[in-house]
Amino acid sequence: MNKRPSLRDIAAVTDVSVSTVSLVLNDRPGISPQTRSRVLEAAAKLGYEAAPYAKNHTANTIGLMIEQGSIPVLLDIFYGDVIRGFQTEAQRLGYQVLLHMYDQAVDGLDVIRNGFAARVQGLVIANDGSITPQMVVQLENASVPLVLIENHIEGHCLPCVLGDNWTAGYTVMRHLLSLGHREIAILRGPVKYSSLVDRLRGCLAAAAEANLPVPPHFLPEPVSEHPQKGYVQAKRLLALAQRPTAIVAISDKTAFGAMSAILEAGLSIPDDLAVASIDNVADSIYTHPPLTTYHIPKREMGVLAMQKLHRIIMGEQEIAVKSVVYGNLIVRESCGAKR
Repeated sequence: MNKRPSLRDIAAVTDVSVSTVSLVLNDRPGISPQTRSRVLEAAAKLGYEAAPYAKNHTANTIGLMIEQGSIPVLLDIFYGDVIRGFQTEAQRLGYQVLLHMYDQAVDGLDVIRNGFAARVQGLVIANDGSITPQMVVQLENASVPLVLIENHIEGHCLPCVLGDNWTAGYTVMRHLLSLGHREIAILRGPVKYSSLVDRLRGCLAAAAEANLPVPPHFLPEPVSEHPQKGYVQAKRLLALAQRPTAIVAISDKTAFGAMSAILEAGLSIPDDLAVASIDNVADSIYTHPPLTTYHIPKREMGVLAMQKLHRIIMGEQEIAVKSVVYGNLIVRESCGAKR
């Protein structure tokens, strides 16, 4: 054969499913002795060998990598839901999940040599940030089964699962415009996160359609030295001689900080400042007032990424596409018409 035999090749010869072949080769229970013998014999005749990345892995273990800096988010906001969906689907499909908090200072760029990618059958990378395109391409070149969440790399056809981030920003800005607001500030996020950049682009597109350019002083720089970044950004807006009448926060976490700053200044939400955001995390309904936000289906993104990874591991034909999960605007009391 001109190419390395795959699980699909063995399945075709033995007239069993790809998943049955995987169970046999990983020495999993539930397969009859006759079928097991037939699969092993076919694998030997075809010269099947596990891919280099899989030779030392624990059977049916998959990896989930997320940057170290996302730990607070992982524990209590956005990525907690993504990971719960991923973990639940992985268990349903018979996998164990090995979680790796990527720290660039410790791990460097070579995730192949440091051993993590070599211990798993496949890998999902959630978010980008310090997980650079160079690192992802390195994994792609090593033929590690790979799926991305909230990350995509221009020029590389890698399967990925994304929230509808551009539409989220566009929809939230359009909602504030429909309420009569024209002085609208945007609390943007770090440019190293592609999902936050897409949200910002959606906001700016809606503003441009309304012939309403957003001035630089209504786009405060994100900060890194404060745990409540939205709080610091909102304080800068409140110090302006002419403050905005509405704020779009790039994430719910950013909105929480901004709302704290607004209320601390003795102002009312939404009478003095309307606030809208993107994510719809669980806590967004419990703010004072409850937060208007665009729902990103976080758990579903984790489930879909795991299903994609499973099909790749099983040797099924998986077309590499950007899968965008639809969301919707949740209107609550933090937005009102311009007074």
